[in-house]
Amino acid sequence: MSSPTGYRDPVYIIKDIILTLAEYGELNQTALISFCGLNLKKQRHFLDDLEEKQMIIKYEQKQGKRNVMMYKSTPKGMEFCSSILEPYEDIFPRKLKPTSHEKSKLSLLILA
Repeated sequence: MSSPTGYRDPVYIIKDIILTLAEYGELNQTALISFCGLNLKKQRHFLDDLEEKQMIIKYEQKQGKRNVMMYKSTPKGMEFCSSILEPYEDIFPRKLKPTSHEKSKLSLLILA
């Protein structure tokens, strides 16, 4: 992922969503948005588009008295990631990876 304040190309947002879901199996909406570094109000359309294209599945799960939206990647989403998005990132890599100083700064922000 890029820095929290930097611009991230939509291709990388899509890849991050699919791979995060693949890594964790399934996540609730809050955790997915947090792990991918997204803003739900501004970037919900990515989740809606991926669900419409059957790259991810969205379903409700009862947790106590509440219903929680859960997301899971699909085999179609994983295939898309490996056949299209990974080669794209090989050709057009993300701008810059954070330096160790930026990582330290980010770690301090997380701990605060």
